[in-house]
Amino acid sequence: MTHWFHRNPLKATAPVSFNYYGVITGPAASKICSDLRSSRARLLELFTDLSCNPEMMKSAADSYFSLLQGFINSLDESTQESKLRYIQNFKWTDTLQGQVPSAQQDAVFELISMGFNVALWYTKYASRLAGKENITEDEAKEVHRSLKIAAGIFKHLKESHIAKLITPAEKGRDLEARLLEAYIIQCQAEAQEVTIARAIELKHAPGLIAALAYETANFYQKADHTLSSLEPAYSAKWRKYLHLKMCFYTAYAYCYHGQTLLASDKCGEAIRSLQEAEKFYAKAEALCKEYGETKGPGPTVKPSGHLFFRKLGTLVKNTLEKCQRENGFIYFQKVPTEAPQLELKANYGLVEPVPFEFPPLSSHWTPEAMAAFDLTQRPKDDSGKPKPEEVVKPVKEPDIKPQKDTGCSVS
Repeated sequence: MTHWFHRNPLKATAPVSFNYYGVITGPAASKICSDLRSSRARLLELFTDLSCNPEMMKSAADSYFSLLQGFINSLDESTQESKLRYIQNFKWTDTLQGQVPSAQQDAVFELISMGFNVALWYTKYASRLAGKENITEDEAKEVHRSLKIAAGIFKHLKESHIAKLITPAEKGRDLEARLLEAYIIQCQAEAQEVTIARAIELKHAPGLIAALAYETANFYQKADHTLSSLEPAYSAKWRKYLHLKMCFYTAYAYCYHGQTLLASDKCGEAIRSLQEAEKFYAKAEALCKEYGETKGPGPTVKPSGHLFFRKLGTLVKNTLEKCQRENGFIYFQKVPTEAPQLELKANYGLVEPVPFEFPPLSSHWTPEAMAAFDLTQRPKDDSGKPKPEEVVKPVKEPDIKPQKDTGCSVS
């Protein structure tokens, strides 16, 4: 089954020339700056290249990050920072705050911002693949893995690098801990959607599917709560998505929990569980409409028209009718007024981020190369007015529309 995921825009950045006239005093330093310039430009190109795959992305990212490490860490791997850390001003926009860029004269800011965009690319790659018609088992596994890789990158940035920034991120900016946490949880939740689709396709026990759906709904609720203190002007659309997915997977959980109850001859409780599934499905349907009408970062789509959404509505309706028929013919049980408590714990299929580390320092960074950067020759007005080429242009992202879903399952 194809999936639908909300995506915020990529971060945009001003060009960086890595030209340090006077500071560069030898060919080794000149070569590093030339390689930094070309590897950065290559990585930025790949973010919007539809032919790019995870292997290409990892290779390009490693190439740039291994060179950038020389601007951050000392060559002897001590705790001392590189003498070049503050030589360059970097500008980046944020996924939620439009085209108003943040700027910091700090290579750590560049490392985190570019790493953030690499993680975003993995989520967008997963989304494109998951929206394909006739998705194969291998493609479904790649969607699953890409979302776990993205979660791992966001987690690494949050836990190991954010604290190193000299200037902390402002509220609602990408590098704020709350936003990173929301991205981590969303990636985990979406990967679990793929797990659920696989479990349904392989006809696993309804109890396992209900537990996975319940855990996934809780993930979406947690991500939504993480964003609750942000300005609605830029967070409302994203939060509608998280809320509708929470309602959607709660409906899934009640639907499959109802099937478990019916198999245990608890038909009255099964009917009540299915009625609760109907209620949450209706809530999700209303939120789909609100999502489509809400302005803000993200795609303009109608998720309620997507087959992944409509299929659940049919399943809930048919399962409820079956329970009601069987209760009328066989069980004659009273339907409880209170919905059953979902205290479900999945023992299998829960998603953890793939651990991530930035690549080690490039072998081009020799003591001779570092010595060839002479900061005493740096122009005094170097960090003055922004230069004209530093204007931040928005990223032109390819417009990917969800393909028609033929109803085949994610394998």
